[in-house]
Amino acid sequence: MKFILASLLSLAVGSYAVPLQPKDVEIAPRLVQDSVCEHSPTSRRCWGDYSIFTNYYEVTPPGRPEPVEYWLSAEEGPCAPDGYQRTCMTFNGSLPGPTIIANWGDLVRVHVTNNMKSNGTSIHWHGVRMLNNVLNDGVPGVTQCPIAPGQSMTYEFRVTQYGSSWYHSHFSLQYTEGLFGGMIFRGPSTANYDEDLGTVLLQDWSHIETFNLWAKSVRTGAPARLNGGLINGTNTFNCAGSNDTRCTGQGKKFETVFKAGTKYLLRLVNVATDGVFQFSIDGHKLKVIASDFVAIHPFETDSIQLQIGQRYDVIVEANAAPGDYWMRSGWVGKCSFNDNPADMTGIVRYDAGSKAAPNTTSTVVPSTSCRDEPASKLVPWLELNVTNAPLENLKLSILEGAKVSSGFFQWTINSSSLVLDWKNPTMGKIFAKEQIFPTPYNVIEVNRTSPDPKTPEWAVFVIQDSATTATLDHPIHLHGHDFWILAQEQAKWDPSKAAAFNTVNPPRRDVATLPGGGYLALAFQLDNPGAWLVHCHIAWHASQGLSLEFVEDVDMINIALPGRAEYDEMCKSWDAFTPVWPQEDSGI
Repeated sequence: MKFILASLLSLAVGSYAVPLQPKDVEIAPRLVQDSVCEHSPTSRRCWGDYSIFTNYYEVTPPGRPEPVEYWLSAEEGPCAPDGYQRTCMTFNGSLPGPTIIANWGDLVRVHVTNNMKSNGTSIHWHGVRMLNNVLNDGVPGVTQCPIAPGQSMTYEFRVTQYGSSWYHSHFSLQYTEGLFGGMIFRGPSTANYDEDLGTVLLQDWSHIETFNLWAKSVRTGAPARLNGGLINGTNTFNCAGSNDTRCTGQGKKFETVFKAGTKYLLRLVNVATDGVFQFSIDGHKLKVIASDFVAIHPFETDSIQLQIGQRYDVIVEANAAPGDYWMRSGWVGKCSFNDNPADMTGIVRYDAGSKAAPNTTSTVVPSTSCRDEPASKLVPWLELNVTNAPLENLKLSILEGAKVSSGFFQWTINSSSLVLDWKNPTMGKIFAKEQIFPTPYNVIEVNRTSPDPKTPEWAVFVIQDSATTATLDHPIHLHGHDFWILAQEQAKWDPSKAAAFNTVNPPRRDVATLPGGGYLALAFQLDNPGAWLVHCHIAWHASQGLSLEFVEDVDMINIALPGRAEYDEMCKSWDAFTPVWPQEDSGI
């Protein structure tokens, strides 16, 4: 693979509302910034003095006067989410963990205690910008030392975006064991709905703990085959013919009840270890209104495809004949293996008293691609353009294949695989004013050229998969920023392609797929000094080092950042803790 970085780019950014089209009649008339409008089922575009026309990269509502607080306990214990007994890691003993709910503009404060006996942990708030707040991003070895057993840490951040996401441990493979939960940041939307049904978390699931899968095969590069999948932490598993006493047959399907004529908001999130979903509900259309944290022009579809870490907000109208309908995760078999791909289902009922199994069939054409939804569909409501990029300043770096080193299979970037030292995070090296970062930290520095922080400057980078065959697609996630997707093509990168970049209101999000054998071109604003991870969100690949760090404007990082006292305390506690097992992966 090849990696091309262009930093220090001064770009002009236009910001204006997209003209109303006939399909947008629900949103008319346009609100002006100083008008107050009640956020209601018939005026979801509103949020008091703010609306879907507000540029949340520049403006944040004041939020409520008191912080929104949660208490989370990281625990280990028995579980059987699909009726098969095993050990899980959870927050507060539930899978998924409690949903974090706040309003756009609120201050969120989450107190996390590590009650596991032999594991460190952390929480990353997926997709949250953490503007000028890098120490709360939750990545051991980058922004913090792990939370040692018996210790607590408080994360605090302002909700500068709105929409749907998830939080999860960023300590090795822990999120695949159940250490995650949903996040809802309530705000305006580009279409009206009656009821918010909350997050719908889609995942694959293994009856063998993923750390055991890693130790037995994945650490050497062999792919793992998981046993099934869950919707919101539950499903059934067929134990017929099994003599395994751990298989109880007592799982249950996720169910939700529709009332005829009601429009429901569902917040879809892919939290898989290694898998792509094509979500659908038999007999119902989906109106898609947001991708990741970005409000988009609504479009209607029979199904929506999600790579790992991606989110889509969809509105489903209960306009089918009363009955029971299958809700389908829609496992895409081309992307990875699974023993029970067709059984990753839930149930939509129109009668809360019904116990019948649905007999509906899907009319959705199964996907044969592991790619994202077409860019032409993901049109941001608020138009933000990228123009006047001096592309002649592009700098070339190499994202290569893989190697076996340090006892485990590793992906490499510039001939180096990311491997972090939990005791010596990147931010600690920045605080100590170290001039050179260790090679395995895979640091690329990007710096503004203007001393005026209001002058827009950007980094533009292109990742090229050097594989000669289109074997694997990689969901690439950037911390601390949304990115603008300039190009995404299954073809070899050539500098002449920069002239064809989509710079007019391209899709914005925080996870996009690098096509196997192709390239992905992204741009992000240099407006958030800190150390930010960018990585493949396939859990195996992240553990195998398919990651790098952007250290942004190192000279502008405030040593008195929010959370600095917590940072020092976590590192002191972790330094005193002696793990009973060695680090055998990248650390993230």
